[in-house]
Amino acid sequence: MEQTVRESLLGTLEDLGEEFETFKSKLSEIQLQEGSGNIPWSTLQVADPRDLTEEMLRGCKDDDGVEVTRKVLRAINQQDLAERLTKTTGGGGSNPDQESETHQDPEMVGEELLKERRRALQDILAKLKMEQHKSMKLRLRDLQEINPESLKDWTPRALGDLPWHFLRKVMALNRTARNTNFWQGATGDQASSEENGRQGGGGNVLHHSNSDARDSLHPLDVLCAILLCSDSFLQQEILSKMSMCQFALPLLLPALDTPKCTLMLWAMRDIVRKWRPHSLADSRGFREESLVLMSVPTISFVRLGSCNFSKSKLLNEVLSPSQQHHDFFIHRDMESGNVPRKIADGLVEISWYFPGGRENSDLFPEPVAVTNLRGDIESHWLQFSFLTEVSSAVFIVTESISERQYALLSSLQGSATKYYFILSAQAEQCSETLGFLTKLAPVLKLNKLNVLEKSNGTNETEFVENLQRTIRSIMDSSTKRGNMEAVATAARELGVLVDEDCEECQSGSMWAREITVNMRDVTNCKAEMLKLQGDLWNTLTKVEKELCRMKEQGTVPPEDYKMQLKEKLSELHAQQNNCELNDGLIKFINGLEQLTAVEKHHFLKWLKFTLDHIAKDEHSRLQVQYNALAGDPQKLEELDKLISSGSLGVEHFLRELGQLYEAEHAMVKEGKMAESQKQFTRLPGIAADLMLEGFPMELIDGDVSNIPLQWVTDVLSQLHAKLGGRSRMVVLTVLGGQSTGKSTLLNTMFGLQFAVSSGQCMRGAFMSLIKVAENFQQELGCDFILVIDTEGLKAPELAKLEDSYQHDNELATLVTGLSDITIVNMTTENVTEMKDVLQIMVHAFLRIKEIGQNPQCLFVHQNVSDVSAHGQNMRDRKHLLEQLNEITKAAARMEKLHKEVTFSDIMDYDPKIQDWYLPSLWQGVPPMAPVNLEYSESVGELKKHLFQFIRIHSVEIAPKNIPQFTEWVKSLWNALKHENFCFSFRNPLATEAYNQLSAKFSELEWELKKKMHLWLSEQETFIQNQAPDELESEVFAQLSRETQQKLQHEEDKIFECLEKYIKDGASGTRMLEIKEDFIRSTRSTTTTFHHYSHQQLERAKNNRKRHCKYDNSEAEFRKIIEQEVDKLLEDCRSRERKLNNEELEQEFKAMWREVLSESMLFSSMKRPIFQEMQSLMEEDLEIRGRLMPQEAGSLLHYSMSSFTMKKEYLDLAWSETLKELFTKESWHKAEELATSLMRQCSAYIDEKANSKGDYDKIYCRDLLCMINERLQQEDVSKLHTSGCFEVDLKLHILGEAASVFQEIHDSFKKETDPRQSLKKLKLQYFSILKDLYLDKEVSHKRARDFCDQCLKPALVDYMKKRLGIAMADDMLRNGQSIDYASRGFFQFTTQKKLLEENDFYNYVRYIENYEDFVKSQIQRHLVDHYSENEGLEDLEREILSTVIERVRGALENSEDKSNTVLAFIDNFCQVLQKDLVISKDRLVGIRFINSINTGKFAAFIQTSLSDLEQQILAEFKNLEIEFKLSLLSVKPQDEIFKRVFGCGKQCPFCKVPCEAVGTDHKEHFASVHRPQGLGEYRCSETNILVYELCSSAVVSNCTFQCPETQWEVHLYKDYRTIFPDWRIQPDPCINASDYWKFVFKEFNQEFAEAYIAEPAELPGDWEKITKEQALESLEEAFKMK
Repeated sequence: MEQTVRESLLGTLEDLGEEFETFKSKLSEIQLQEGSGNIPWSTLQVADPRDLTEEMLRGCKDDDGVEVTRKVLRAINQQDLAERLTKTTGGGGSNPDQESETHQDPEMVGEELLKERRRALQDILAKLKMEQHKSMKLRLRDLQEINPESLKDWTPRALGDLPWHFLRKVMALNRTARNTNFWQGATGDQASSEENGRQGGGGNVLHHSNSDARDSLHPLDVLCAILLCSDSFLQQEILSKMSMCQFALPLLLPALDTPKCTLMLWAMRDIVRKWRPHSLADSRGFREESLVLMSVPTISFVRLGSCNFSKSKLLNEVLSPSQQHHDFFIHRDMESGNVPRKIADGLVEISWYFPGGRENSDLFPEPVAVTNLRGDIESHWLQFSFLTEVSSAVFIVTESISERQYALLSSLQGSATKYYFILSAQAEQCSETLGFLTKLAPVLKLNKLNVLEKSNGTNETEFVENLQRTIRSIMDSSTKRGNMEAVATAARELGVLVDEDCEECQSGSMWAREITVNMRDVTNCKAEMLKLQGDLWNTLTKVEKELCRMKEQGTVPPEDYKMQLKEKLSELHAQQNNCELNDGLIKFINGLEQLTAVEKHHFLKWLKFTLDHIAKDEHSRLQVQYNALAGDPQKLEELDKLISSGSLGVEHFLRELGQLYEAEHAMVKEGKMAESQKQFTRLPGIAADLMLEGFPMELIDGDVSNIPLQWVTDVLSQLHAKLGGRSRMVVLTVLGGQSTGKSTLLNTMFGLQFAVSSGQCMRGAFMSLIKVAENFQQELGCDFILVIDTEGLKAPELAKLEDSYQHDNELATLVTGLSDITIVNMTTENVTEMKDVLQIMVHAFLRIKEIGQNPQCLFVHQNVSDVSAHGQNMRDRKHLLEQLNEITKAAARMEKLHKEVTFSDIMDYDPKIQDWYLPSLWQGVPPMAPVNLEYSESVGELKKHLFQFIRIHSVEIAPKNIPQFTEWVKSLWNALKHENFCFSFRNPLATEAYNQLSAKFSELEWELKKKMHLWLSEQETFIQNQAPDELESEVFAQLSRETQQKLQHEEDKIFECLEKYIKDGASGTRMLEIKEDFIRSTRSTTTTFHHYSHQQLERAKNNRKRHCKYDNSEAEFRKIIEQEVDKLLEDCRSRERKLNNEELEQEFKAMWREVLSESMLFSSMKRPIFQEMQSLMEEDLEIRGRLMPQEAGSLLHYSMSSFTMKKEYLDLAWSETLKELFTKESWHKAEELATSLMRQCSAYIDEKANSKGDYDKIYCRDLLCMINERLQQEDVSKLHTSGCFEVDLKLHILGEAASVFQEIHDSFKKETDPRQSLKKLKLQYFSILKDLYLDKEVSHKRARDFCDQCLKPALVDYMKKRLGIAMADDMLRNGQSIDYASRGFFQFTTQKKLLEENDFYNYVRYIENYEDFVKSQIQRHLVDHYSENEGLEDLEREILSTVIERVRGALENSEDKSNTVLAFIDNFCQVLQKDLVISKDRLVGIRFINSINTGKFAAFIQTSLSDLEQQILAEFKNLEIEFKLSLLSVKPQDEIFKRVFGCGKQCPFCKVPCEAVGTDHKEHFASVHRPQGLGEYRCSETNILVYELCSSAVVSNCTFQCPETQWEVHLYKDYRTIFPDWRIQPDPCINASDYWKFVFKEFNQEFAEAYIAEPAELPGDWEKITKEQALESLEEAFKMK
């Protein structure tokens, strides 16, 4: 028995052949008998059949060994060997279990087999860590997601890595994807501890154990597991990539989690292949067809029993062209091919051979499909039956045929399929096998040619060639051909499952079929179903661009021409909207709206396949016609156009939806349709969902070179909403020539689905969204990557079109402007084409650089075949940079930049890291060439570099989010529609950044001013508390230095805050390009404030000196009078009789008269201010080379009101004088100049009049300086005013000022006259005398005198100094502050209020006297604001309480340190010397105060402070707000005015004020301009107000003439040559100027009357503008929506 069992076991194991490894792998998992362990893998791995037989018999009883062997055989689908073993070991009688098993019901056996397969599948999925994906399928977007692993080299280290290794590699077209070997040194999930133990225990140390074969998995097991865990769309992508790699594709998946195997029809639907059959070799034509639809013969290869050579390896030899071997099928000699299969048995793979039209090298003249069944046909009879049904021939590989196998094969009798046998060496020596073959010959119609022998001595090459000849003969003789759809029919008949039969797929197919059922050709489809994309869309595009370029304007006024174009645009939108929807388009929309997400995906895929098929058929038909019409140029041109426009895809249907949406939106906007009538509001949301699913979305319609802006905007807005507002994106674009592999590069790099050339080139630009994993978003600095793929530049089919170069330029500029990184893709074959592409690219980069962007670029050179290309191309890189520099210079000249520019000026270009060289995509010659491994790996390196690049640059510049990207698209496209891109571009992010930074700068600027005002207040207080002689010393110089240091410190703080604000990104915007404006403005502010500070300190010093003269005189008299009072007191006390009140008073009066008569009080002479100012003016005129006319007389005779314009004020050339007679333009401008200057000087004069103090010469000098500065400005010099104008202007201004300043001086002199002051003191001195004489307790009385005479005036003065600062701060920080946040905000709120009030006179004041209007508005706002609430009282209380707290502290501090009241007061004033100006000299009778109790004196002051506070607050409360404002040292209205007024410059054409920040900026600009008639412009011939808008005129052919042009006619387009400091850009949209158009049409007649002109003849469409539209345009212009 033992001998019999041993022989049976040995024979069975030897018969396993190549399945012996699978047997050992399965055996390692099974215990030999209960209580014993598994056979160690180290033993199994090296065991041959004889060794294994002995090992099994040693480890268990005979019967157990047989039973284990049978169990393993059944597990690996070797049923025949299991049954044979049962018979040979006598299992029929000795073992009841074997008996029952042998006679089991076949259905029971099938169920057991299915369970075993499912257990094996579960085990594999667990090892691969894919269990969760069995139910929750993997999707393509799961693979596209960018995570930290995207930066790593993917080499598997454990079993769980294998699926991701395969998926990443195959998506990257890497031919090593099927390798399941681990990284060297890594182990799998189940390390063999037994093996380690045995080797450590003295095993064979020379034995090398290849643990990979045990620890890893077979590639086909991994593939089956992945396909089972993938959704149908990922399966399609996997098979498409496998096809490009020339991997055999899974045709039938084994029955693992399904009852029967599955045909992968849907998974192959997306694969399209090109080939050239020999029948088209002469014509150089080619065929292009979907794999599913092409009819080819199928040759199948199967194995019967075991075989000692590899069937798969043989097939690879058969299909590989000479000198180009490729492993289509995995075989045992490949890496990982020797790992036993666990679940892949029963898999049928398929591969194709495609000829290239080369008869001497093609293996087969026509395409042929070759299938390969994994496993024995006995175990997989269903798959074998299927193959016999669909194949032209079946090759059965075997080394023996048993009786049972003969019986199985005999059942094939009557089959139409040809059968061939390939016999191994063993079969040749087996008489039984030869006998059965002889019997099968008549059954299967075999002859000698049907049997191929492969013995050990057979020449491999000859055998392969023989097999190839056999296949060719089969292809020649067999008529049996079928496509995959026919194969699917046969599969269904056999009960094989078909993946397309799922409900969702069939639903999608049905919907697509209903749309395409009647489609016959592309042209008719577009004409009938896609009506909006034809001539209508093309015409509409031309009108839109003409609105911006106005090339055909002729003599029509710009606004009238624009009105005509708008009307035409409106008509076209109406025509679009009136187009009836075709049934097919309705079905398409319904499908998008009604189907589930999965059904919708299937529907769109089916539609794509069908449309592609229709387009390819038409393209082939047209190409045939084209070739047949070689001699008819006219028809050739027509056919050429048809071929060029012959593409048809899902994108055309989505484009139609965009057009429907655009037309409907335009109708609503124009008021021709109500909101409630809109039908297509859900479409943008659906399109956004498609983008999230990975569908590329069209950005630019390449057929007409236009962007449906509203559609794109709303789709992206929906996308932003669906992403929850988290949409920071890095935008990556590829540009290059046609057919340079741009789309393939992106698809390979990111796993995207951009269309690759399949007979038709892509047109326009498409964008696709890739998610960044959450754990990588912070590192990469973004949430998504937006990839933009573009059509090829310099496309041959577009070259004949007259605007093709402009089309390419627009496309390149747009996508480069949108991109953070641009990949310029070039091939090395065509140098001329490369240079053309570079010209377009450099032009785009230059434009983008000029609008403030910093383009980043990588140059990718494809098809570089030499392995040493990187080194050898050093010279080429240098040459490329030279070329780029030359091209850049030429582009700069074209853009009229008038400066020398090199490529390095455009971007930081480092050839070493920004030039990338990729080898050819194909390794060999297509169609049988696989993807080049070097290409895949080079693209992988490029991808890693890109992510590193993104990571670095995201730190420097924050990515845009979707709303910012959308605004960027709008602005770029609007600028591109104009001829002058750089001039027309409005940077939306820079505008937003400018507004944000303006608001921030205004905050910082006010903080600086506030701190400096407070600082100055302290220093002025300090100066007023110093003795005059101390101010002449180092003290004042130190104060000046400290002020300068303080200013510098505050300036540095602003710079630091601005830097931080910019670095933090301010909502992700780019602000570096506008930083300089704010730095310049900051420096201008500090310079101005430094000048102001110096003046204030100098004035405080002079005032202190002047006051001291009077104070000293008065103090001297007080000293005398107090001495006399002291003498009188002693005299009265020495008398015997006590004097009564009247007697004491008589004595006091006598003393007072005597002292006054004897003292000589200081009294200054009255100064003649008129004469002083006249002298200063004459000095100024002399310096400026002007002479004072003798008849001028004294300033006494002049005032501003008496100034009138005279003809001698203008010094015009004779040629200009005549024009001036008609236009009076110079006259009006000079008059405006004089009025403006007088207004400015009047404000200064009023300011000085309200200040307390004497006249100072600096006042006059300031006025002269203001006048001189204005007269020296460039715009004034162009007016050609005469010297007489300057002299007269100064006379009138200084005459007015002299009168006011004389009053100031007289008033001051009167207030400081000692005699007047002493009269007020008489009663106080008598009161002191009486109290002293009567010995009264007077501490509280003297303390009250101190509070009333010294402390209260000081507190009131403190309030006046601080309240203005507090009010300004309050207004700029509370809820009102938004109005004053920046000049732009102020302009918006002011104009909005004007619109609400709709008062003509307010508009006139706003336009004509902007400065006065602004000041009055601010003043009114202040008064209204503080009249309506108690905010001002709160501010006053806060200011006063703060300083009183300091007073309390000073009282406590001084009381402790002072023995006498005099010392107490000195110390008290010293502590508060920077807060309060407390004049001790004001305290009457200070000589007698030392007799008072210091404690009581201080205590009474403490208790009086609260009453004093309430008294001051009550007094301030009773003041009118206007009067109160006039008392304040710092006027809040002036501070607010300075914040919002800016430089005060107005547009030279329409008088709109400049909105640029600060007063010192390079350029003036305004958000929106107004009709020039509002600025009093009129036609010189008719006196009719003109209605042209500057923003329209600057892009038109219109001209202007003015004094600045010397009345020469000048093109508006070239206005900057005359007004270089103004930037007037075209309107960003059609309705941008509706606000001012509305104002003009509302008050046309009133403006004409006010300007003494005739009303403007306004365009008709202006009358239709409503107030609501005006407000909407205002909000849009200032970005307030």
